[in-house]
Amino acid sequence: MSKPKPATPATGSPRQAAYTTLQRLSGSDLHADDLIDQELSRNQLQGPDRGLFAELVFGVLRRQGTLDHYLKQLVQQPLERLELPVLLLLRLGLYQLRYLDRVPSHAAVHATVELTNEILPRAKGLINGVLRSYLRRQESLTLPDPARQPAAWLAAAYSLPGWLAEQWLQQFSQNEAAGLAAASTEIPPLTLRVNTLRISRSALLERFHAAELAAEPCRFAPEGIQLLQRCQITGLPGFDEGLFMVQDEASQLVAHLLAPQTGEQILDMCAAPGGKATHLAQLMNDRGCITATDLNARRIRRICESAQRLGLTSIQAVAADALTSDYLEGLQFDRILLDAPCSGLGVIRRNPEAKWRLTPAEISRCAARQHLLIDAAAARLKPAGVLVYATCSTAMEEDETVIKDFLSRHPEFVVENGAQFFPAWTDLFDCSGYLRAWPHRHGTDGFFAARLRRVMQSPS
Repeated sequence: MSKPKPATPATGSPRQAAYTTLQRLSGSDLHADDLIDQELSRNQLQGPDRGLFAELVFGVLRRQGTLDHYLKQLVQQPLERLELPVLLLLRLGLYQLRYLDRVPSHAAVHATVELTNEILPRAKGLINGVLRSYLRRQESLTLPDPARQPAAWLAAAYSLPGWLAEQWLQQFSQNEAAGLAAASTEIPPLTLRVNTLRISRSALLERFHAAELAAEPCRFAPEGIQLLQRCQITGLPGFDEGLFMVQDEASQLVAHLLAPQTGEQILDMCAAPGGKATHLAQLMNDRGCITATDLNARRIRRICESAQRLGLTSIQAVAADALTSDYLEGLQFDRILLDAPCSGLGVIRRNPEAKWRLTPAEISRCAARQHLLIDAAAARLKPAGVLVYATCSTAMEEDETVIKDFLSRHPEFVVENGAQFFPAWTDLFDCSGYLRAWPHRHGTDGFFAARLRRVMQSPS
C-alpha cells in the first residue's frame, strides 16, 4: 500500500500549507502561531491566500471537536483508526463546507480531493465520498441532547475536550458555560498597550485613525487599544518608535493590581516575554528597579529586546530558576509579581491547539509547581510588601485553590480586595476580592489574579 507523502513546504497553495502546518502540530509541542508566521515569512502565499491559510489552520484547531463529532456520523469506521493524513484532510474539507461561506461547496470538495491526490492518492474516494455525504446529510446530523448529556453536548457543539466541558459545567450554569465555550472559539481581538512614557492613548489612536486603521480604547485598561481589523504588528504606526506593545487587556490589568511605586524594588518572577515587566516599568515612570527573571535565556533576550524598543532602562533581566535554594539569595523586594506558568486555559482562543494537548493530569502538574512558586515568592517579599499571583487559567485548581492553600500555611499574608483599590473595575472582582476576567463576560482573555499583602513577619 502506498504511504502518505511526508509534509513538505507549501508551494503557493493555502490548503497544502494548512495541511502541512496541522501535520507538524500533531503530536508535537509546537505552537500554531509560530508555524503560521514561519510559513507566511516564506512569501510563497500571496494576497487572500495568506488569510485563507491562517483561517484554515486556526479554524480547524478551534472547531476540531465539532468537526470530529460530525465526522463520526459520516465515516463508517472509528476516527481513531483513520490514518492521520486522512483525518486532517477530512477536517480541512469539512471546515470549509461548514464554516467558510465564501468558499463554494463544490470548490471546497474539489480542492480537498485534489490535495488528497497529492498527499495520499488511494484516499481520494474516501475523502470525496465523506464530503459529498455531508452535503447531502448536513441537515440530519445531530448533536447530543443538552438536557440528558450536557457535557457531551457542550463538547460537541463548542469544540471542547470532554473533561474541560465537565469542568466548566461545574463552575457555571449550562447557559454560561456555553457562553464561555462559544467565546473561546472566536477569533480574539488584537490588543495593544500604549507606552504612555512616549505618547498618550488618544494621540496614538489619532495616528491609527490617520492611517485609516480602525481602533478603539479598551473598556478597562487605561493604556489599552483594540484594533478592529487584521494587520501586521511591525507595520503599525509607532512600532519602531516603541509607542506600544502587544498585550491582552486582562494581562494589562495585572500590573495595575500590583500598583508599583516610583523608586521601589520590584520582582517579576516568571517574566518572559516581558509584557508585564515593561508595563511595571512604565507605571513607575522607569524609575526604580525591576528584576525580571525567567528560566530560559532565549526568552530573557526577548525581555531585553522589548525593553530596548520601548526605551526602558529600569529592567534587569536575569536567567534564573525560582525554585532553586539560592534564587536571588539575600534580596528582598517591595512588590512581587508571580505570573505563574499555567495550563493556559484562559487563552485557548489564541492557542487553540493547547486544548487538545492538555489533560487534567497536566493541570495538576501545573498546580503543584504553582504551590512551590508562590512559596518562593513569599520568601523574597519585604514586610508590608505586596504579592500578586496571576494565571491565564480558568481552572480553580490553579487559581483559588492555590491561594487558599497558601493562606492556610502563611498566616502572615492576607488577601486585599482589588475592588477597593479599583472601584471602576468592580465587575472584574469576585466576592473574595480576586480578579476574574472572562472572554464571555468582559471580552478579554481568561485571567485570574489575587493581591496579597504581608501584614507581619513570617512565623519562626
